[in-house]
Parts: sequence; structure tokens; C-alpha cells
Amino acid sequence: MADRLAGKVALVTGIGSGIGQGIALRFAAEGATVLGCDINPATAEATVAQAAERGTPLRSLHPIDLTRPEDARRYVQAAADEYGRVDVLVNAGAIPPHMAGVGEMDYETQWRPTIAGEVDLVFLACQAAWPWLIRSGNASIINFASVNSYRGSRHLAMVAHCAAKGAVLSMTRQLAVEGGPHGIRANSIAPGLIQTAATASAGLASGDIAATVTARTLLGRLGVPDDIAWCAVYLASDEANWVTGAAFGIDGGVTAA
Repeated sequence: MADRLAGKVALVTGIGSGIGQGIALRFAAEGATVLGCDINPATAEATVAQAAERGTPLRSLHPIDLTRPEDARRYVQAAADEYGRVDVLVNAGAIPPHMAGVGEMDYETQWRPTIAGEVDLVFLACQAAWPWLIRSGNASIINFASVNSYRGSRHLAMVAHCAAKGAVLSMTRQLAVEGGPHGIRANSIAPGLIQTAATASAGLASGDIAATVTARTLLGRLGVPDDIAWCAVYLASDEANWVTGAAFGIDGGVTAA
């Protein structure tokens, strides 16, 4: 079914790669008016070019650093000025977390940047977009938790990442509570290990860790961005008009077994 998002103005952060890129491209293909953003101008431009080649264009504002309140406000205001509305906010952007154990993690250079890069930027984008989402009257916020919102890791020291993604999960529930009277739905997606440039550069998309995670899935493979994008399409669409405060585990069954 095409055009599931026709008539909707969607903000999608982190469109330069991975899940954000997959969602931006899929939303545009489903008829949404997409304004993306990324901190990296080169990768954002590459996504814009890819969308144009597919005949489903989207726009991007970059560079945008969503850990800066003024950048979050500038991004949302650009959509408001151009389109006069915001119907969907997808907080797919994040700064790669620092992986260290509690005993080794430095508070200033590792803990705080991880929390800012995975929690603060979600809050700031939601806060900036909130008045426009209220005006929509039928709005959707989609945030990203993780399987590590529910479980720790024996293979990687990730205390800050687990804390951050647990915070996003809880924050999204509260956004659903506060948004309900205004017609704002807020849901989270908790992906398993997804094959992206970021996970590849971190050595997670291949080798022993990838093999271990793959063996733990019920479907025998790692995820790809489009696996997540299809869930986001549903949550942004009118098909999900009675869905809020929910967490969708898209992880190949890792948390089921």
C-alpha cells in the first residue's frame, strides 16, 4: 500500500546514515514531506541525492548539532517556516556512545557526552517541536530505545549506553502521557543489532560479536535499516492512531528467548 504517509510533514534526524537514512528514504517513498537533518553535511547530501535518484525527493538542513538547543530550535523552525506544520518527529539521530565499564568510564569525557548524545538531543528536539505537534492535532513522535534498554551485555562494557537508552524508553512513555490530551502519540522502537556503517566501524556487524548476536536471534540474521523503517512508517501513519506509550522490539526475537 503506497502513500501511507501522504499529506504528513515529517522531521527525521540523523539522515546521513543507518536507521535515520533508511527511515527518511522510506518516508519519502510513502508520500511524506521529509525535512531531515544531520551533523555531517556530506552524508546528509548523499542521502538527499539518493532520494532524488529514486524519484522521492526529501530536503535536509545541515549541519545540525541536536545537543545544542539553538540548533534544535532552528531545525524545527525551518520546517514550520517552509511547511507551516509538523506532524511527525523521528528522533533517529544519535552520537556514538562511549563503551566503557563503570570502573573505567570518565565522567566528563565519556559519561556526559554519551548521555547528551543519546538522551539530551531527543529531549531538545521534542521540546522544540512540541508546540507544532500540538497544532497538528494528530501527531506522532518516534524515539529509539534499544534491546539494551532491557538487558545488559556480557560482551561490551556499555553502562552509559544502557542508561541512556533506558532513559529514552521511560521518557517516551511520559511524552505519551503529556501528549495524549493534545493528540500527540509517542512510541519507541527498540532495535536489535542493525547492520549500519556505525556498527561496522565499531566492529559489531561482523566477527565474533555479530555471530553471537545472530545465534541469539530467532530469525538467524542481523537487522537492516529497512526492518526498522517499516515499523516507523506504521507508527507515523494513521494506521497507528490508537497506539501510544508503546515500545516495539524489532530485534529478530533476541529479547523473546
